[in-house]
Amino acid sequence: MQIRNVAIIAHVDHGKTTLVDGFLKQTKVFRENEAMFSQALIMDSNDQERERGITIMAKNTAVIYDDTKINIIDTPGHADFGGEVERTLNMADGAILVIDSQEGPMPQTKFVLGKALELGLKIIVVINKIDKPDARINWVIEKIHDLFLSLATETKQLDFPIYYAISKEGKSWSKIPEDITESADLTPIFRGIIEHLPGPEINLEAHFQMLVTTLDRDNFQGKYAIGRIKQGFVSMNMPVMLINKNGESECARVERVFVSQGLKRIEVEMAEAGDIVALTGIKNAHIGDTLADSDNPESLETIHIEEPTLKMSVAANTSPFAGKEGKFVTSRQILERIEKELETNVSL
Repeated sequence: MQIRNVAIIAHVDHGKTTLVDGFLKQTKVFRENEAMFSQALIMDSNDQERERGITIMAKNTAVIYDDTKINIIDTPGHADFGGEVERTLNMADGAILVIDSQEGPMPQTKFVLGKALELGLKIIVVINKIDKPDARINWVIEKIHDLFLSLATETKQLDFPIYYAISKEGKSWSKIPEDITESADLTPIFRGIIEHLPGPEINLEAHFQMLVTTLDRDNFQGKYAIGRIKQGFVSMNMPVMLINKNGESECARVERVFVSQGLKRIEVEMAEAGDIVALTGIKNAHIGDTLADSDNPESLETIHIEEPTLKMSVAANTSPFAGKEGKFVTSRQILERIEKELETNVSL
């Protein structure tokens, strides 16, 4: 089975999370009677994301289309979450740039697209929400070309396909449609991903290497080390070497191997180069560390994260309402919560 690792990038509220939901629904990831099937913004699972209607955490899901596994990585659209954006793009070989048909490219579009082009990712563009009464598609196309001209580092980056979509209805076209009420689905974009975006370079003969790009945890499996396998393969109970940013290494053992299927993690015995996996058993893994073959450990280049855009101090509450509300209010409890967040949030 072929693989495509695709990041979805956009300015906040241009509809990329809705587009991912459309991919999930069209590929029948959910049965139609499942609650998720009728839910909007399936990918925004975090409480803050639901409340604010924006994507903060980078997440990945996977769908199967035409015998190709497409790993879809949903990225935040805010420069504030730059750390999330940068490590997400490290897992991708190509990207879908989603742009609103009325607003056109916005500051955050420029920020995230610039990062993608720096990494040499191939881009396909989706002009979304073309059903807006004040849509100005031709003007938006001009602005997109201007944006690529200002950011491209190679002439081949100026050659990109453009698709047109109404993501909330699960419709897309490869040309501007004359009648948007006609029946359509997301097949043109799926075909565009397979035709225009490259698959990962796969070398199964080489020794195993993987950069830890994301961490996650749950109460059952503990810590998950998540990333894309650069080369080789990984299997259950396999001994590996964990190499940190300072070049220090320690022996570890992979307990279980998970891959994405829809929004679920599915346990497998083995995964190969090019796929995105979540590994358990690596208790001391941190973002930017390398997991490598225990007999031939070689580290990968670590992830460099932009400096944070905000600085804050936490001090004792001196207001008259101090201690009147909130469950965890002492400085010790707040510090513990921040330290826990540091384990999985590289932007802090």
